[in-house]
Order: sequence, then structure tokens, then C-alpha cells
Amino acid sequence: MTSSYGLRGRAALVTGGTRGIGWAVARALRDAGARVCVSARDPDEVRRAGAELGGVGLAGSVADPGHPEALTDLCLRSFGRLDVLVNNAATNQPYGPLMDADPDVWREAFAVNVEAPLRLVQCAWHGWMREHGGAVVTVCTEGAGHVGPGVGAYGTSKAALLHLTQQLAGELGPGVRVNSVSPGLVRTEMARFVWEPGERDIARELPLERIGEPQDVARAVLWLCSDEARWITGADLLVDGGTRVRAARAARPEPGAGPG
Repeated sequence: MTSSYGLRGRAALVTGGTRGIGWAVARALRDAGARVCVSARDPDEVRRAGAELGGVGLAGSVADPGHPEALTDLCLRSFGRLDVLVNNAATNQPYGPLMDADPDVWREAFAVNVEAPLRLVQCAWHGWMREHGGAVVTVCTEGAGHVGPGVGAYGTSKAALLHLTQQLAGELGPGVRVNSVSPGLVRTEMARFVWEPGERDIARELPLERIGEPQDVARAVLWLCSDEARWITGADLLVDGGTRVRAARAARPEPGAGPG
């Protein structure tokens, strides 16, 4: 990563920022010159990440009462500003058929994946962005646009997050830009149960012939946070290796095949 995106001196807050996509995003923002505050559930991981980033962190769930306010306050007290908010923290539970979904776990999914991002945007807006502007990026999923086995709760909550992102973009302009990035299958611990058993077969079906890495998503998030994307708001950027166009790949002839 380079510092060519004009983020030097700005302050960024990244939820779920100690591993996977969130950690890659936090490092990318740091490398581009931003001062970074991270949040995650594990206190040890938060301390490690804060130290490695030269920034600060706060342990806890984004869905906990008061956590969005405390996290925003920490960023403002530490850096005196809050220019970038990346809503990355998420849960993929409850996993399985919706007919078996526990109501409490279902509500937790929406509390983490939808309500918490809204609360954090509200806090950032009232604490800094309303007067000074800023950029918000939410991490959604390529799967928000279609259905699949076992991921009904995750996909439904992420579809709601995608709509929320676009609604906020309409309400908060021109000072605040709000966009989303929708990854395909990425090599993270959260998605390990999907990619690890059949990575080679999954990759073979994709036009780019590999699953994603957290850095692939981080580059997209960094760009949307930067002034290079200053005329973009309400957009959803797919970072999926061609997942949505892979059906065309199946129609390609095998090497050496042709008219006989």
C-alpha cells in the first residue's frame, strides 16, 4: 500500500479490525497515512492490533449498549477527529435453515450486522462528520443479491445493510459519502468452513481462478475512503473475482476443442 490516497493526518475507525478483512483494511489505512482506531471482541487482539498500528482500540461487541458511543469517543479523544468509518464487524450466525433459526440469534445477527453500523454512523455524524465531512464504507457481501443454503440470516441481514448504506448515502450528502464493498469468497477464518474443503474447485469456476484475499477487499475500501473516489456515493463495489459472471465461463470450450 502507498500513501498516495490523501489520508495523511486523517483518523479512521474500523470495526472487526483485528483479523481478516478488517485487519487488512486497518493496515491499508495506516499505510496510507491515517491514524487508526479498531474495535473487536477479544481484548488481547485489540491491544495487539492497536500497538502494531500505532493507534488505539476498544474491546467489545459493536452490538453492546454504549459501545458505538464509547468507540467514537475514544477516536475523537485520541485523534481529535473522525474522518473515515469502516463498518466491517459481522456475524454469520445463525447458520442453517431459517425454519430452525433461534429467534434470539436471529435478532443478534441484525443487531450486529445492521443496527450497529447505523449507530456508529449516527455517532460519527454527530461527533464530527456533520460539520467536517467524511467517508463511510460498509462491508456487505456478494451474497446479498441472491439466496443460498444455510446463509439465510446472513444474506438477509447483509441485504438490509446494503439498503441502509444507500439510504444513508442519500441522506448524508454532500458532506459525507457512504458506499459499500461486497466481497465474494475471501480467505478468512469466518469463511473457512466454505473455502477450505473445496478451494481448488471453487477457484477453478471463477474467471480469475482464485478466491479472494483480505488485501483484495482492503484495496477497494481504501480507494472508496480516499479523495480519489470523491464523486462516488451510494455505490456498491463488487470484489468477487467474477463470481457473478462465472456462468459464462462454463460455456467456454475446453483447450484444443473446436469445429471438427
